[in-house]
Amino acid sequence: MERRLHTRHGARTTVYVQVPGRGGKLCKARNLSANGVFVENRDLSLVKGALVELAFAINLGAVTKLHRRTAIVAHVSHAGTGLRMEASGTSGD
Repeated sequence: MERRLHTRHGARTTVYVQVPGRGGKLCKARNLSANGVFVENRDLSLVKGALVELAFAINLGAVTKLHRRTAIVAHVSHAGTGLRMEASGTSGD
C-alpha cells in the first residue's frame, strides 16, 4: 500500500547534500516529490534521522528555480538515500 501524500516524479537533476558541520556532496536525484527526494549516492555516511541541507535546481522551461530545503534522512539502502524535506523550506531565484 502506497503511503505517500505526493506523487513521485522521475528526476534529472543533481542535489547538493550537506550535513551541518561537514562537507557536502553532489548526488544524482532518482525521483522527487513535493515532500522528498531519493538520491543515488552510497558514500554519504548518513544515518536514519540525520538532518541535512539540500540545494537543487528545477527547470520549469523558460525559468529555472533554485530550491534550498532542510531534510531528514528517511532511509538508507544500497541504492541510495531517501530524504524527507521539511515543509518550511525557502526558494531562491
